[in-house]
Amino acid sequence: MYSWNMTPEMEADLARIEGLRRLLDRGTLPRRWAGRLRRELEAASTAASTSMEGVPVTVDEVRRILAGDRPAEVAESDQRLVAGYRDAMSYVLRRADDPGFTWQAELILGIHDRVMGGSYALGAGRFRTGEVFLAAPSDGGRVYTPPAAESVPRLIDELARFAEHESGGTAAPVLAALVHVGIAGIHPFSDGNGRTARVLSSLVMYRGAYTRPEFTSLEEWWGSHRTEYYAAFACLGDAWDPKADVTPFVAAHVSAQRLQVDALSLREAAERELWTLLEDIATEDLGMPVRVADVLYDAFFGREVTNRYYRGIADVSVATATNDLARLEASGLIRAKGAGRSRSYTGAAALVEAVARTGSLGEPPASSPEDAKRAWVVARLTESLRAG
Repeated sequence: MYSWNMTPEMEADLARIEGLRRLLDRGTLPRRWAGRLRRELEAASTAASTSMEGVPVTVDEVRRILAGDRPAEVAESDQRLVAGYRDAMSYVLRRADDPGFTWQAELILGIHDRVMGGSYALGAGRFRTGEVFLAAPSDGGRVYTPPAAESVPRLIDELARFAEHESGGTAAPVLAALVHVGIAGIHPFSDGNGRTARVLSSLVMYRGAYTRPEFTSLEEWWGSHRTEYYAAFACLGDAWDPKADVTPFVAAHVSAQRLQVDALSLREAAERELWTLLEDIATEDLGMPVRVADVLYDAFFGREVTNRYYRGIADVSVATATNDLARLEASGLIRAKGAGRSRSYTGAAALVEAVARTGSLGEPPASSPEDAKRAWVVARLTESLRAG
């Protein structure tokens, strides 16, 4: 397996990651917000990882797909890949805390099968049988040649044994990076290598007791820093070398993990405060069930909410969803667009004003567009958290 060395920067990042784990694990999240947070991070990480591999979806489209909605603008084949990635992540989280868990090639093949939506045509759950090479996005020139196809089963077995041996002995963020770069270097599949590597990286973190979703959604960070992500693989050289020194990739991966959790911890705290205000508006101002906070949350951020989407996240009937949405529209906090099955809802200016009023944040800038008013509210919530 590849070689690597611990650096002072990595040690500092690891200490910060562990400190954040202890801090976040001490906090108890309200049940509904915990579920919402998981869905938000799941949508962001799924969108980032699938779009990095050429699946053209936005976070909002992914959020709707994962809730059971069917965005007409997303091809059915791409919707299956989005659902497949989510299924792969769900699978590893179910497997991660099994007392009998062991790293093995069949686990990796099973994850790849789910990542590729079970598509036989895309080689789901099967090692590649031909030669491949990685090309530069700019000009299509060859930048890396993985090992021969006949070596892949043996190399994946070796990687699985390595992960099994190092579990519990190597810090989880480091082992996550090593498994990630191991899959990238071997490139065992004809497609879906990056997505599989990132899912396996999350599995390592979860098994290392980093169970909060903030630690298993690194894809969102890489999706926003693609240049740094692809540059980190330069340490592999231009062809397969089992003795390559992958310290630069490990350092970049651990640093990204630390930066991602740092950013998410503050963002999550601000959005949790927003969620609490929306629950208060739903139950105290409107006298409605707390479940409609899900609608108000999406509507606040200007997202479109359909009846099907709301049913998916709130687990209610068509009639209940229709009634809830009608009452929210009548309150003036959301507005409707379209009719029939294409009918959707989004936030009205009154919703942003209600949040500001309920949270005693002051008056949003009157002449600003709605997006700027939303950003102003979130910024004020963030400032109050920093001050506290």
